[in-house]
Amino acid sequence: MECSLFIVASLFALAMAAAFIQRVCGFGFGIFIMTMLPYLMPSYSEATTLSGMLSASQSVFILFKAYKYVTWKRMIPILITFLIVAYISIQYVAMVADSHLKMLLGFMLIIMSLYFLFVSQHIHIKPTLPLQISMGSISGVMGGFFGMQGPPAVLYFLASEKDKEHYLAMAQIYFFIGNVAMTLFRAQNGLFTHEVRMGWIYGVTGVAVGTYLGKLVFDRISAETLRKIVYIYMAISGVVAIVA
Repeated sequence: MECSLFIVASLFALAMAAAFIQRVCGFGFGIFIMTMLPYLMPSYSEATTLSGMLSASQSVFILFKAYKYVTWKRMIPILITFLIVAYISIQYVAMVADSHLKMLLGFMLIIMSLYFLFVSQHIHIKPTLPLQISMGSISGVMGGFFGMQGPPAVLYFLASEKDKEHYLAMAQIYFFIGNVAMTLFRAQNGLFTHEVRMGWIYGVTGVAVGTYLGKLVFDRISAETLRKIVYIYMAISGVVAIVA
């Protein structure tokens, strides 16, 4: 990755916008930044590594105040499932065509968002073990291949948590632990490169700015509005994943 003003400015802007989206919606960092980050990094795999590192950094900023809302009993099963499946997926990511996986991801995002936006508005799911394993498995595949583990976990936490503060805390501790683990998995495969480390340095300030601006919006919207924003953004992300 050439160290130029354009690269530095682009990484800052992308990280700021991605952090803003995630702070408002509770997810979306990887989905947004990975639409453009691969064009700035030497490889797709290095882009996913950098995306995970920046997202983990944002989770630290958010959890500084939100950690008290975390309920570990509802977290452990889905988190352990995610880590196992993500590790396996990362080992095979180089063997699968990116274009096919992106298109499949896009259709999945659109279907999930439309279902939850129009069909399940009044459904409140319980954090049962089968559901946690299912969502953790889907999240692990999406995280391992794309660095986009958010949607399945977000749908689970959004439906199972009692308010937006608990939802945000549960989602962010999940993302933090997951992204740290996936960074270690990718480092084992030689993806923690000099370009990735420099990209994190350029982007982390943008993450801090985007997180602050996103909090101003998050504090002023209702839980119902937040749900609609999440589902609509997920549908838009699906279309982007298909056409990009």
